[in-house]
Amino acid sequence: MAAIPGPARRHEPGPAPRSLQKIYERLLAAYGPQHWWPGDSRFEVMVGAVLTQNTAWRNVELAIANLKAAAALTPAAIAGLPHAELAALIRPSGYFNVKARRLQAFCRFVVESGGEDVLAGLPTEVLRRDLLAVHGIGPETADDVLLYAFARPVFVIDAYTRRLLRRLGVANGDEGYEALRQGIERAFGPQTQLFSELHGLIVHHAKVACSTRPRCAACCLRRICPEGRTRITP
Repeated sequence: MAAIPGPARRHEPGPAPRSLQKIYERLLAAYGPQHWWPGDSRFEVMVGAVLTQNTAWRNVELAIANLKAAAALTPAAIAGLPHAELAALIRPSGYFNVKARRLQAFCRFVVESGGEDVLAGLPTEVLRRDLLAVHGIGPETADDVLLYAFARPVFVIDAYTRRLLRRLGVANGDEGYEALRQGIERAFGPQTQLFSELHGLIVHHAKVACSTRPRCAACCLRRICPEGRTRITP
């Protein structure tokens, strides 16, 4: 498989579209559509993107359930809550004091920007720039919001993606976030639904097979994975 060059190389990254398509097709055949990201509304998806940093999704669901029970799952409500009250509501998500500050900064941004509908009307490059200017919003969170809340053709790079593509020989593992994201986007072209499904499939696959200690015997990608073909599993 063609590899995405690391940052020391001067030419642009360019994973082979055929290799990535084969990965996508095998994951989809094995697991079916993931319909990721879970959420009942665009704003709930955005809140989940902020809260899921450094925690399992089940913990985010508990935090969101608390916000719903308190009738506080709106940008204005969250922005107006006392810090201690918001931190208590999102406590299940971990790092609750830090995340309360980040979530309130994000909600103030939504309110001060004129609301979700106004943000939805912005060009992707402008919206991404504005999201990255919000306290606590990094590239992965911004791209989660862009892809899943606003249906923009932006691919999300997370630790699962880096691990899988490195093991498959599609990436070196040390690429910068933007280089890897843009390389994958160029390989496929702007395909919002495909990006959504591929990311969800990678997350699922990382949990059931390609974990830190991979379970290669049951992996649907083993035949095209250099590391999987040579690894001896117990």
